[in-house]
Amino acid sequence: MKLLLHTCCAPCSAAIIEYLLAREIRPVLYYFNPNIYPLSEYEKRKNECSRYAQSLGLEIIDGDYNHDEWLQSVAGLENEPERGKRCLSCFKWRMLAAARMTAEKQLNTFATTLGSSRWKNIEQIAEAGHWAASQFPEIRFWEKNWRKEGLSERRQILLRENGFYNQTWCGCEFSQLQTENIKVSIQEKLAHKTCCRKYFCHGKKGM
Repeated sequence: MKLLLHTCCAPCSAAIIEYLLAREIRPVLYYFNPNIYPLSEYEKRKNECSRYAQSLGLEIIDGDYNHDEWLQSVAGLENEPERGKRCLSCFKWRMLAAARMTAEKQLNTFATTLGSSRWKNIEQIAEAGHWAASQFPEIRFWEKNWRKEGLSERRQILLRENGFYNQTWCGCEFSQLQTENIKVSIQEKLAHKTCCRKYFCHGKKGM
């Protein structure tokens, strides 16, 4: 199999790459993630992917970073929740670029590491991948659940062993804002529970 692997970050990619190499598949890596913001965050994630790829002697292609163009592709979907329409549009944008690069490199198959994250909707990623592949004759999308066969557990091991820079949101500013809001909400709930426990522990339960 001549495979192009779209990679989103080193933590999501390492176990998948290891899986492929163990099966004598040497993928060409393609780092195309213009959704990531700001540029400094993009560079951190790209550098981690490049560092890991180079340690394995794998080719990695640096895709163009055009965040403004990506913003236009999701215009009107900014307030969509995670796993909503904005995410599907984003996946289609990136998978189309991956399919195009697969054709340019004269490969026949592409896959993506996006589905390794439990925060992503696998069905959306599969839909985007197959749609993108349909735009190019003789190119196919390899749909695989990268969370199974022990890969999720291996992901955590490789993350620690390699000291990868790890993220808590997908990369775009809309995801980051929603993630921060969720964290604040959780902290407020925990603080409220702590306050209530103190209140009851001071003998005021019957009041």
